[in-house]
Amino acid sequence: MARLGFIHDKLDIKFLILYLMARVAAPVDFTTLAELSFCDEGVSYFEFAESLAELVKTEHLCLEEERYSITEKGRRNGSVCESNLAYSVRRKCEANLARVNTVLRRDAQVRTESEEGEDGSVKLRLILDDDKGNLMTLEMLAVSQEQAGQLAQRFREQPEQLYQRIFQFLLEEP
Repeated sequence: MARLGFIHDKLDIKFLILYLMARVAAPVDFTTLAELSFCDEGVSYFEFAESLAELVKTEHLCLEEERYSITEKGRRNGSVCESNLAYSVRRKCEANLARVNTVLRRDAQVRTESEEGEDGSVKLRLILDDDKGNLMTLEMLAVSQEQAGQLAQRFREQPEQLYQRIFQFLLEEP
C-alpha cells in the first residue's frame, strides 16, 4: 500500500524530528514533539516513537526529566539533512513551531518555586523574566501547599498584571 504524505520512512521521520528540535525554543515533552511531528500524513505514531528512541540512543537528542533537547551532534547532522524535507512539510513545521515556541518562551519567563518548611508552611517564589533578564522575584509565605498552588496558578495566569499593580502601588504618593 502506498504511503500518503512526503514522509516515507523512519529516516525521513528522524530528519523531521531533528529539524523540529533545532528550532524549538526549549526542551519539549514527548506529547508536544509528537504533535509537532504529525504535520505530515506519512508519520505514524509507532515509527515516530521508534525514531525518537533511536535518536536518543545515538545521542542526537538528549532526554532529561522527560523532556527532549537536541545535542550538538543532532544539530550538526540535522542541518546537513534539512533539504531532504519537502518544502510544504517545512512550512507546516514553521507554523506549528511558532505556536509552540510562544508558549515555551512564556513558560520560561513565568516560573514558580516552592519549598515546604518544617512547620508545614510553604515559601513560594514567583518569578517574572523578560528577554533581558529578571523583572521581579517575589517571595511569600503560604499556610499550606494547597494555598501555594492556588497562588502560583493565579500568578501564572496573569503575571504582568501583578507586576503592574505592584509597580503602580510603589509609585503612588502616600
